[in-house]
Formats: sequence, C-alpha cells, structure tokens
Amino acid sequence: MATFTIIIPFYQKQEGVLGRALQSIFQQTYQDFEVIVVDDESPFPAERELEKLPPEQLDKVRLIKQLNAGPGGARNTGLDNVPTDTRYVALLDSDDIWLPDHLKNAYESLTAFDGDCYWASMQPDEDFYYHFGMATLEKTEGAVRLSEKPLLLEIPDLASTMLKNWSFLHLSCMVIGRHIFEKVRFDPSLRLAAEDVLFFCDCILAARRPLLCDDAGAKRGRGINIFHSIDNQSPQFLRQQFNTWVALDTLEQRFARRPADVASIASYKNTARRQALWSQAGLVKRKKMPDLTLLARWALRDPALIRAAFELGAGKLKPVAAAGSSR
Repeated sequence: MATFTIIIPFYQKQEGVLGRALQSIFQQTYQDFEVIVVDDESPFPAERELEKLPPEQLDKVRLIKQLNAGPGGARNTGLDNVPTDTRYVALLDSDDIWLPDHLKNAYESLTAFDGDCYWASMQPDEDFYYHFGMATLEKTEGAVRLSEKPLLLEIPDLASTMLKNWSFLHLSCMVIGRHIFEKVRFDPSLRLAAEDVLFFCDCILAARRPLLCDDAGAKRGRGINIFHSIDNQSPQFLRQQFNTWVALDTLEQRFARRPADVASIASYKNTARRQALWSQAGLVKRKKMPDLTLLARWALRDPALIRAAFELGAGKLKPVAAAGSSR
C-alpha cells in the first residue's frame, strides 16, 4: 500500500528527461509512493531510462506501454491502473521536476484540512511568463488563508476564478483524492489543446474541498513541450485552436446557468477563433492552402466563426497572442 500513486505520461525524443523527473520524485522528503510511467509510444523508449535506476528505486516504478494516444490518453491509462489502496494521485509531466517538499506539503495539507484536490504553485520561470503563484489570488480573489507555512489558501468558488485565468493551475502541481480519480478523466480527443483545463474544471466540480498552496511544487524542465513547439505557422496550429474551442464549448455547457462564467468562456472562444483565422490568413499570404476541411467542420459547429472571418476580411479583426501547456 502506498499513500501516493504518481502518474507520468512519457513521450520524449531525448535522453535524460525521464530520469531527471524520477530523481526529483526519489528526492522527495515524503517517500510513501509508487510510480506509474505510461510510455505513449515514445520515440525514446522509457526502458532505456528505467534500466539506469538502482533496484530499490526500480521496485517502486511500474511501466505501462501503449500505442500513442496523446498526453490525456496516457494519463487516463495511468488513472485506470491506480491500485485500489492508493489514497491520492499526483501528476507529473515527464519534462517537469518536483521540488523536494511537494508531496510532504500535499499530504499534510490534504489530511489537516480534509481536502481532496490540491495544487501547489509552479516555480516562476521567465520562459513561461503566464504562470503566477497562489499568493496572487489572496490579493485579487479574496482567498481564505488556512495556514501560514506553507501559505495554504481556499477559494469558495474556485471554478469561477479558474475560468477568468487558469494560469495558476498546473498538472505537475496537482494531487487528487480517490473519489475524484476514480471517476474524472481527460478527454483524449483534445490533444494539443485545453484537455488539462477541462480536467481541472471537472476535478474542481467533483471536489468537496480544493486547496491551493503557494509553495512551489514543481519547476519546468526542458523536454518536449507540446504547446511551445507549435506556433501560428505550424501545421498543427488550426487543430490546436479547434480543440481549444471544443473544450471551451464543453465548459460553457457545464456553466450554462452562470452568466458571468459563460462570459469568461465566450471571450476565450473568440480568442481561439481569431487565432485560428489569422493563422490561415497567414498561409494564404504565403501562397499556401489553408485547411478548408477543418475550417468547414468548425463553422458547422460554430457559425460565429463565419462572422469572425467576415470581420477579418473587413480589417476589423485584431490578432491576439496564444498561450499553452505541456506534457
């Protein structure tokens, strides 16, 4: 029996990434855990990293190999294989690194305050400018302070706060209790896009008491980052924006009776439309063919895309910056 099961989806092209993540786990000050690594048909096989571990560490790692299903599909496989006696699941992207007290802070916070969903802050990083720590929420959202060291916060309506700006939530800083990880799953069809945001929302809605810790739980590594390898000139960019719109449309249905939340979601949906159309206009400008099939599929689901296209043609649509996430 282990208190924590740690799930790592693995898809990398370079040596050392998984080993670095695992060492950050084995250096935790709280050691009651086991690890599930899901090799999502990685170009660099996970076995080549695991064979370097000493026996006492390897005994705590379970490897599952599968055909490529994307990060959400890999995480779902891990969630489907959590032992029945596990109390909490902690998520770690293979290109991220935990700080030593992450599991300790999570365990003590969740048990002391009867929490079932927990996020730590992500360590600041100038390359990921949109991150911000939990202490910011105390100033802007009226969070309730539960403890001083570490600074632990509670926000009565965390879902609404998340919908305004979810840049304080990160999968590698997330821990969930049994009644959540038994039923909540990622939507693997949303690969390249906002599957993590939808998962965050569903976990918050299922949670009895979500907790937010300002102490950094993780820092960014430097492996493959799904979003930052895609820009508006990449072939995958339109698909990414479409999947983002689909995730947001699903969120809008979740919050249909909450007008302020619907307004936040609608703003993000419009951003996805604009980014998508600007990327396709850029292809035309470079004398390349836009993805008319996906644009038509999007327009059938979302007539507002056609209106945005007319605004683009009339010069009324302004470009916007993109944001993202990783695995």
